[in-house]
Amino acid sequence: MNAPDRYERFVVPEGTKKVSYERDTKIVNAAAFTIEREEHTVGNILRMQLHRDPNVLFAGYKLPHPLQYKIIVRIQTTSQSSPTQAYTQAIDDLDKELDYLKKSFEDEKNREEEKLRRGY
Repeated sequence: MNAPDRYERFVVPEGTKKVSYERDTKIVNAAAFTIEREEHTVGNILRMQLHRDPNVLFAGYKLPHPLQYKIIVRIQTTSQSSPTQAYTQAIDDLDKELDYLKKSFEDEKNREEEKLRRGY
């Protein structure tokens, strides 16, 4: 079979960066970020978070090929920001949102477990 081993979907090879940056030479304030070992889930969440930033003019992603486990995120910003700043801010905001979601879930789980212990 020609399919790569399953672990290759997730394990970043030694010597390979998880995220690489390439400035766009044709468009002002534009860049492409290549994220290794990620697919549509991370690409779409990151794209949507970038669209929330008023300084982002364009944000999109693509998977070059189904057997290449990487996404390419393209970002273009206004002159008040840079693609690197927008990318970093989006990642930080997503991290905070996921922390909040995790805390809310754990709090609700603990409330339900307490109800079960009390026999409600």
